[in-house]
Amino acid sequence: MGEHLTIADSKRAFHNAFPYVIPSLYRRTADELLVELHLLSHQKQFKADALFAVGLRQVFNAFTRGYRPEQHLAPLFAALCSCNGFDAKALNKLADDSEKAVQGHSFDDVQQWLRDKGAGAPESMAMVLKRADQANFHYSRLMAVGLLTLLAKAKGDEGTDPAELAKLAHELSEPLGLAKERVEKDLGIYTGNLERMAQAVELMEETLAAERRKRERQDEAAVPQGASEEASSN
Repeated sequence: MGEHLTIADSKRAFHNAFPYVIPSLYRRTADELLVELHLLSHQKQFKADALFAVGLRQVFNAFTRGYRPEQHLAPLFAALCSCNGFDAKALNKLADDSEKAVQGHSFDDVQQWLRDKGAGAPESMAMVLKRADQANFHYSRLMAVGLLTLLAKAKGDEGTDPAELAKLAHELSEPLGLAKERVEKDLGIYTGNLERMAQAVELMEETLAAERRKRERQDEAAVPQGASEEASSN
């Protein structure tokens, strides 16, 4: 995947695939994902598994909330993937299949799958669960987010607070072959950034609403009084 591409090559391919202006609030997210996927594409030990697919889509969706125009989101995701040699359609399918696979299962089911090295688990999850036996693989922070997301999709997440989910993700990280310290750090950063992004989006929406109300008042004030009275009488 993109073995001979430089970061400049990836950025050029991205802009060719997505020739639109990205709103300033979302520009950093797009740039960071582009660079991260570029670096991963050069890692021979990296494998785009279920945790990665779920995590990538979750991060993209979470940090593009409120993006306008909304119809640009799918081509934006596709461009970020394709410019680094990833297949957006395949990753979306893997994420869909993985999220559906854990729905209707409890945390106890997931832990049992771990103890049995993936036996009895859905195919997409079994591949991840068996990875604990592999000596070498390249870790990505997106895998930690993917693990947290899948746990939230599992039966029993209702009423479970984020801190409890994060704690369970930490406990499951080592059996999955993930470094517990890395997972804890990456989930902490992800949660913090998510809160700041939510606040920024809320502020943006409030600002846009205020500007819209101001324009409406200005338009009303610009209507001649006679025309306003005539419109009222009609």
